Amino acid sequence: MSGLVKHFSLHRIDSTELRIIADVEAGVVPVIGIEEEVIRRYIEQGAWTHQYVTLFILQNMRPLTRQLQSVAELPPGGQEALEQRPVVNVYDLADLSGCQIFVNWEAMVREGYWDEPSIVRALLAHEHAHPFAECAATAASRRLLIEITDDNLSEVLERTPGADDRAGELRRILGSMAHRLCADAPREVLTNEFAIRAGFTDAMMYLDSRNVANAAAALAGREQLRAGLREESDRGRMTRAAAAAILMVGDLHGYLDQAIETASFHRAGEDTCARELENRLRTQVFAHLRPAVADTFAALRDRYVELERDVSDAELVTWAEGVAGVLTDGLATEGVSVTYRVYEA
Repeated sequence: MSGLVKHFSLHRIDSTELRIIADVEAGVVPVIGIEEEVIRRYIEQGAWTHQYVTLFILQNMRPLTRQLQSVAELPPGGQEALEQRPVVNVYDLADLSGCQIFVNWEAMVREGYWDEPSIVRALLAHEHAHPFAECAATAASRRLLIEITDDNLSEVLERTPGADDRAGELRRILGSMAHRLCADAPREVLTNEFAIRAGFTDAMMYLDSRNVANAAAALAGREQLRAGLREESDRGRMTRAAAAAILMVGDLHGYLDQAIETASFHRAGEDTCARELENRLRTQVFAHLRPAVADTFAALRDRYVELERDVSDAELVTWAEGVAGVLTDGLATEGVSVTYRVYEA
């Protein structure tokens, strides 16, 4: 624990025991109330299997990372990525009699989520949906590996100061993006769909609307990057092709995750919500980017909508190869050639 335990309580919700452990004080009681509400909703849906839930409300995720390092491999991105997550569900696929939910107070405050009940509800609903959304596709997705086998980044960045370092950083970003959109996406899409179908549509919509607004606000930083790259190009420190390639990689990395969100609403039959989010993205975000970004988003969304739950490992590899192909097509519009290899671990 980051500090002393400041709250401990036990609650009974039907046949489920809810245990609360917190090392923060302010705002804990409302979170507990929302957690109880989420559990009741899932019990009513008939999919609930847990006999116990332990809800940790902690200043940060360092206690969780220490726990996982001793018993399991950390998720992609390692400790740093895990510590940025606002809420995490830790559960055993071989025993779904219980789970542990970790709420990261620091991340929640940083993102402006802590005092937003609808967002807290959406995050808890999503995390609780993970074990109930497990299926052949989610199992196969855990065995997927994606690697870059060839690219032209060194050639594109030729004559750019620090070209090798920049090429290496872009490869890291492109590899991380491919893993997230090919291997992680099935679990996120199906989990979102489950939560929406369970009746958390309004909360999920509220969270996604906030994230679209955040994406629009982030365009100011993107404009600073674009201006900086143009200045380097004007000074002859890099080619215009190199500047365009760097900006395109950043755009795809920064905005394509939204395809997971809108696809989930489509899959759950909430097309009106999906179209509203997509309209906001189109007018508030994509209108300020290259057309290829919106085209890549739409192609990814369609891939996610088409994903089947009952697939073999080989079929999921084929599906993921299609997703990787969407990424390579988007990158190619700015002269970036990348070859991804998708295979089973």
